[in-house]
Amino acid sequence: MTLNIRPLCPLSNDPTDLSCLTPGHFLIGAPLTTFPDKDVPTTPTNRLSRWELCTKLQQDFWKRWSVEYLNNLQNKPKWLKPNPNLKVNDLVLLKENNSPPLNWRRARILKVYPGPDNRVRVVDLKTRDGVFTRPISKVCPLPEISDSKTLQ
Repeated sequence: MTLNIRPLCPLSNDPTDLSCLTPGHFLIGAPLTTFPDKDVPTTPTNRLSRWELCTKLQQDFWKRWSVEYLNNLQNKPKWLKPNPNLKVNDLVLLKENNSPPLNWRRARILKVYPGPDNRVRVVDLKTRDGVFTRPISKVCPLPEISDSKTLQ
């Protein structure tokens, strides 16, 4: 289930559209939605029921995916080649610690604030909950549809 709800790329270039393509679209033609289970990572394994053990495995997988995959999206090796700046209307994920998978917010960039070196350091984001200002270290851009080398 967790594999099938992860965002892959934006569905459209429309700045008001916060939806993204997921593997669930290929399975059933629409995004998969469920209610999140209670958080059980600190409970000892021998005290968990079968369902709670499955939930714990799913949450452990999600935590590992969010740390490894999302950090890979943020990888910016400045000494190899310059990466493009974030742009207005890019679809991004808001990196939030200790948040269940279905509560991660997607956002569109409304405004960028470049630093003295002309590199974007801070962005204004539009989510369903309103407009926020975040540093780019807390923002994970999703690969664009035209960026075929990132999706391979």
